[in-house]
Amino acid sequence: MFVTLFLESSIPPSADMTKQAPPFGYGYPSMQPAYQQRPSPRTDSSPSHGRYNQTGYQHLSQPFPNMSQLSAALGGLSGVPELEVEALRPVNLLQERNLLPHRPLDAPEPNLNADLKKANCSPDTFRCTLTNIPQTQALLNKARLPLGLLLHPFRDLAQLPVITSSTIVRCRSCRTYINPFVSFLDQRRWKCSLCYRVNDVPDEFMYNPVTRSYGEPHKRPEVQNSTVEFIASSDYMLRPPQPAVYLFVLDVSHNAVDAGYLDVFCQTLLENLDKMPGDTRTRVGFITFNSTIHFYNLHESLSQPQMLVVSDIDDIFIPTHDSLLVNLKESRALVRVLLTSLPGMFSQTRETHSALGPALQAAYKLMSSTGGRVSVFQTQLPTLGAGLLQSREDPNQRSSTKGVQHLGPATDFYKKLALDCSGQQIGVDLFLLSSQYSDLASLACVSKYSAGSIFYYPSLHHVHNPAQLDKFQKDLERYLTRKIGFEAVMRIRCTKGLSIHTFHGNFFVRSTDLLSLANVNPDSGFAVQMSIEESMADTSLACFQAALLYTSSKGKRRIRVHTLCLPVVSQLSDVYAGADVQAITCLLANMAIDRSISSSLSDARDALVNAVVDSLSAYKNTVSNLQQSGLIAPASLCLFPLYVLALLKQKALRTGTSTKLDERVFAMCEFKSQPLQQIMRTVHPDLYRLDTISDQGALHLNDCIVPQPHLLHLTAEKLTREGAFLMDCGSVFYMWIGKCCNDMFIRDVLGCPNHASIPPNMVTNGHLTNSKRPSFFIFFEYQSNFNRMYMYSDNMHSFLFHMLIHFITSPRRDDASAKTSFFQHLVEDRSESAFSYYEFLLHIQQQMTK
Repeated sequence: MFVTLFLESSIPPSADMTKQAPPFGYGYPSMQPAYQQRPSPRTDSSPSHGRYNQTGYQHLSQPFPNMSQLSAALGGLSGVPELEVEALRPVNLLQERNLLPHRPLDAPEPNLNADLKKANCSPDTFRCTLTNIPQTQALLNKARLPLGLLLHPFRDLAQLPVITSSTIVRCRSCRTYINPFVSFLDQRRWKCSLCYRVNDVPDEFMYNPVTRSYGEPHKRPEVQNSTVEFIASSDYMLRPPQPAVYLFVLDVSHNAVDAGYLDVFCQTLLENLDKMPGDTRTRVGFITFNSTIHFYNLHESLSQPQMLVVSDIDDIFIPTHDSLLVNLKESRALVRVLLTSLPGMFSQTRETHSALGPALQAAYKLMSSTGGRVSVFQTQLPTLGAGLLQSREDPNQRSSTKGVQHLGPATDFYKKLALDCSGQQIGVDLFLLSSQYSDLASLACVSKYSAGSIFYYPSLHHVHNPAQLDKFQKDLERYLTRKIGFEAVMRIRCTKGLSIHTFHGNFFVRSTDLLSLANVNPDSGFAVQMSIEESMADTSLACFQAALLYTSSKGKRRIRVHTLCLPVVSQLSDVYAGADVQAITCLLANMAIDRSISSSLSDARDALVNAVVDSLSAYKNTVSNLQQSGLIAPASLCLFPLYVLALLKQKALRTGTSTKLDERVFAMCEFKSQPLQQIMRTVHPDLYRLDTISDQGALHLNDCIVPQPHLLHLTAEKLTREGAFLMDCGSVFYMWIGKCCNDMFIRDVLGCPNHASIPPNMVTNGHLTNSKRPSFFIFFEYQSNFNRMYMYSDNMHSFLFHMLIHFITSPRRDDASAKTSFFQHLVEDRSESAFSYYEFLLHIQQQMTK
């Protein structure tokens, strides 16, 4: 049934747009699911599944304006370069068919001079929703766009200037670290780029250790690089740097043993013991639990590990304090013996209970004196002791359109424990390996507020789902060996006149601008919302600086500093020209997740739709004298409706489609804790056709040719029976093989003689070694496990997640689960409970005319 939603706009034509902007999504009535409404009269003939044919588009009543007309309507362009003029080009979304760029979208370049551009922070690390900062809050309100930052502060870097100096130069007023955007008044004075205070240049800073010259402070590495790392002095220490301490807390109930994760965990840890970050002081420990808590004495003087059982889970205590966390180097042999024997110790268990809460209390008591990382592996709902939980999910409500209950925690036990852990520099990472409801909404709090990570494997089983077990093994390998920082804090500073008011991510907010991060890892991202408190008319540049103070796994206190510089503008046209649509989408996603928990999922969904209506209405109002018909957006925001529609179809925010509560909550956690590039690949995957790739436009890397196929729109219209298509969703790949796909391609790529011989439910790990077409697989690795063009350009040998590749063969039905997931990612097509992209555009247009 063809349907159209109706939503009343909250921006009446006479509204004073200069007043303080209302809260996110304020003032709109609830939006009912598509299939609960009667269809609206249609005059066009666009297909209901969302395909674009020529009759599905509205035609313009008059030609588009040229740039001089547009400039006059917007009040004049303030000298922006040609790139920003293109960003302002009006696009009729209902008419233009192919809006996706051929390659993944790059971050917009700020309108800065060449020297500042060269010195600026990489957008992979530091990114703003608006690359042109409005002078005033009133101007920001007129644009109806959110202002915020997205950070990936500890990401893996191939090149990082490390500075060892007895003097770390900082502003005496706001404590900003000296950076490429300060100005030197002379050799002895510099002006802060954030608060504009004039500071003295220390004598030591006059010497440049790189050039070994004296008298050129402006050529020092910390003034030449926007990302640097300082080796900190004792002034930055409250205590001697802690060692790397790792405690593993393992569920050994019958459910856990049956899943088979324990064998994989022990084997993977055995293989990576020597690769875990640390030094000669590294310490490790183990706790297992079911209805009781088991500790392991690993003192180097013992010949065998000694299990110590505490059965009083209501008054948990540590049986011995000097041999449960042991030096890895000294007790390595005992650790290996324990890991070898651990799976067999519980192989016959019939214990079904889980005392997770007491096990975490024990971990806190054991780690309090040192701090470190706790890795928790849980396979079911906690049933005993402190923190026990009851099932809150009603399976009959998984497809509900009336709202989703129990997105928040059932108890504050796990949050309180996390805050206690954070105070003692303990980060808690949670691995949930359960096919049954485990109340992740409650359990996740232990990681959210201790700066931990959350991993979820909803159908892991060594027999029934070996592919997911394999993914767990690869994720665990990355987890054990990735870089880690301990006892960290991060502070974000910004130019005078700007203020930060909301943070997103996993952390504890210690003060208004200071985040406590017991652990920090290279795979976590953060976001912040900002406002403009004072006019910045007196400055042409705005600067933002994130400083991450942490202890390395080698026991060194370090400060990683990132500084971003953006122009300040007074024209509304410049604000639109500098809009970063991907950063805007990710910030709105974070805001929507918060709103779905604090208010309701329907409110959050409405707010996302309203964000599109608001921004496009505001843009239309600025060019209203041009009287253009259709749904008009500036080129910089032409993908905004598509991205928001894709957000509404994600597990975290969708309605009307069966979604398990834990899977929904995990998707929400992912949005709140991942860097921008990973979020965007989840929201809007990249789709390529593989069987027709050529060397045209290819990259040449290390004497290899890397083909660069064009991105395709996420619609079934792009799939053909003759083709082979790769969909990159971030942590999973799908390869669609058409029934009439060329046999030579299937043979060379998959090692199968023809389409009919491809095994059902074929899943592999991203390294298809039987290929006879190396150029294709160089591309395949290049796009997946290694450099995703921009995400890992600094570390070609590092990948974030192990990639599962699902092979989907059409029209067979033996791979229904993977096929369903694949089609759910085709966000431009209509589903039973959601608009097609074209229908969504019509809906947005309707709201803008009310």
